[in-house]
Amino acid sequence: MITINSDGKIMVRRCLVTLRPFRLFVLGIGFFTLCFLMTSLGGQFSARRLGDSPFTVHTEVIGALESRVVLRKMSDLLELMVKRMDTMMRLENGSELHREDKGYVMDRFPPGAKLMEKIQAIAQNVSDIAVKVDQILRNSVLHSKVSEGQRDQCEVPNDPKYPDCSGKVEWMHARWTSDPCYAFFGVDGTECSFLIYLSEVEWFCPLLSWRNQTAMLPAAKPLPEVQASFRSNLSHLLELIGSGKESLIFMKKRIKQLAAHWVLAAQRLEAKLKGAGRDQKQILIHIGFLTEESGDVFSPRVLKGGPLGEMVQWADILAVLFVLGHNLKITVSLKELQSNLGVPPGRGSCPLTIPLPFDLIYTDYHGLQQMKQHMGLSFKKYRCRFRVIDTFGTEPAYNHEEYATLHGYRTNWGYWNFNPKQFMTMFPHTPDNSFMGFVSEELNSTEKEFIKNNKASNMAVVYGKEASIWKGKEKFLSILNKYMEIHGTVYYETQRPPEVPAFVKNHGLLPQQEFQQLLRKAKLFIGFGFPYEGPAPLEAIANGCIFLQSRFSPPHSSLNHEFFRGKPTSREVFSQHPYAENFIGKPHVWTVDYNNSEEFEAAIKAIMKIQVDPYLPYEYTCEGMLERIYAYIQHQDFCTTTEPSPLVGPPQPARAPTSLAPNTTYLVWPHNSSLGSEAWPPFHSFQGWLAETGRTCTDACLDRGLICEPSFFHFLNTQDAFLKLNVSCDRTESEMNHLYPAFAQLGQECYLQKEPILYSCAGSNIKYRRLCPCRDFQKGQVALCQHCL
Repeated sequence: MITINSDGKIMVRRCLVTLRPFRLFVLGIGFFTLCFLMTSLGGQFSARRLGDSPFTVHTEVIGALESRVVLRKMSDLLELMVKRMDTMMRLENGSELHREDKGYVMDRFPPGAKLMEKIQAIAQNVSDIAVKVDQILRNSVLHSKVSEGQRDQCEVPNDPKYPDCSGKVEWMHARWTSDPCYAFFGVDGTECSFLIYLSEVEWFCPLLSWRNQTAMLPAAKPLPEVQASFRSNLSHLLELIGSGKESLIFMKKRIKQLAAHWVLAAQRLEAKLKGAGRDQKQILIHIGFLTEESGDVFSPRVLKGGPLGEMVQWADILAVLFVLGHNLKITVSLKELQSNLGVPPGRGSCPLTIPLPFDLIYTDYHGLQQMKQHMGLSFKKYRCRFRVIDTFGTEPAYNHEEYATLHGYRTNWGYWNFNPKQFMTMFPHTPDNSFMGFVSEELNSTEKEFIKNNKASNMAVVYGKEASIWKGKEKFLSILNKYMEIHGTVYYETQRPPEVPAFVKNHGLLPQQEFQQLLRKAKLFIGFGFPYEGPAPLEAIANGCIFLQSRFSPPHSSLNHEFFRGKPTSREVFSQHPYAENFIGKPHVWTVDYNNSEEFEAAIKAIMKIQVDPYLPYEYTCEGMLERIYAYIQHQDFCTTTEPSPLVGPPQPARAPTSLAPNTTYLVWPHNSSLGSEAWPPFHSFQGWLAETGRTCTDACLDRGLICEPSFFHFLNTQDAFLKLNVSCDRTESEMNHLYPAFAQLGQECYLQKEPILYSCAGSNIKYRRLCPCRDFQKGQVALCQHCL
């Protein structure tokens, strides 16, 4: 048995009874008091910290006044404790005397009197601190009364420079609690907090004279100027893209596949530029259609035959911007987007918390909608920096919100009031938008020769990976089967799709490399009318195939076809792939009426007899796309002009020095004029024509081997232009209409454009002859004039 000395028992008991209940309790009270003081006083001093809300001082003072009361109560509590502990110590001392009589030595334990002295000292210190806090708070309250007096006296200013101020204050009265972001910026329901917010965070009211301007949001600082240099290693881009989605994996594979082509294209462009310096841009790329919030219907279908055209284009855009040497941020989630933009907490009613740290933002319609919902007024402030990847294009009539609403052009995708050139398309549908494009793999001479020598003379591949595209096409396939062996790449999981006839050799969904090998063997690539304007026909033509497609009669448009309904364009599509029909044509592209069996079969027979070389338009090569995007970044600036006319170029002259070209009926820019030589496109590329009745400016310019250039419309939007073109106007009016400037022969009336962002190459009416600005263009590069690089 282990025996314990009775002295030890007594010592342990006294430690538990005397030492811990009193000393630990007092220690805890002291520690709690210290923390409480640091919190209370710290709040006073931190209320003035830079970056804190300018409205928190008032609430902090009130909180500290309550803290002073608590400190006094703590001091009273400690005094009460001292009295009670004094009584307990007397009882304890009596017990100690009784134990001494029994021979215990107590010298090792501090007497109760010493403990009492320490408790009394702490109580006195707490009392002294309470007095000091009281003095600090009195000074703070006295100081705050000056500001409070000013805050209580705030009146809505009547300043003609800020006509919306009073209306915004009234709105804040009624709705400031509708979004937590207002409280985040310090709005507390008082008139002054409304005015401070509306003058310092937003810009509807003038600044208050008594406000400390350092409390305002940080002013926008110019982004650092760094020289961009071409990149030859794309590995960091693959890291920026990330993973986790099949769509991202597909895009990374495509970038890897074309990496050598991008590097070679960059070297060629660098040689053309001859060392010309350029600034590195800070660019945000937000791929909205891949976010979970937009549904991301594309990623799950990548491996099931779903459309890949958008992902092909985005992969190429990322590669171009990276190879050009710009600094990229890539987001495919709303949370990442909010973090990169500096979105305040709440529902998106307030501006960003920081100046926008990006020179350019590339996004799509889904991303545009997300940013509009979360950027508040900052969306309008920075809208000139957006570049919208828009597959089918947005015409000016659909882009202008008021005009679209009044004239029936409003859709779910339009009415952004952007400069139409900010929309960037997959194909050059309309010159009103900028042509972004994509690339197809360019073959070298050895590869082209190999393809020519190994082409099958009777092999056809059908354009369509989804079984639904094949439905009802048995008649065409039966005719084609008489002359050619038919191959398909239709996706299926277990059983062969019933829509695919038994005589078709279906390979299933093929990886990109294997699909290209199939195209290199085939003679014909045939489309059944859908999908519209995808990248596959260009890839087939680049691999030596002839593309056969259907002619639409009547043409498909938003008026008669479900696929185009709701899209912000009135464009009429006369075939499955208008670009291939109009810009490439025979012998590479054949467009026939599939409803006419004889015409269809005659085309098959003719195709059997000819052989073509692989062909790829320059604008769809890596070098062509690199040049185009380089030119856009260097020259397109939609932020330097004033509203409501966001046009590129210097201030417009009242009368442009245009004149009739010798022995012609069109206007030109005088060669001896130095005005506009620094503009982009340069003014000397301009030609002004009077179109035939009912023709669009797009078609009128193409008829003359030119491209419509909307930035030149202001040269023709004058009475002087009509006079120089020998048009007699009995009456001239200025109105908002996307067809103006134009001449109405009935009544000899001339119409000028009142709203510059409605200048449109698209659109026609049998009533009008439109005045059309045209320009020259580089062979194989319609987006750039001959001297635009």
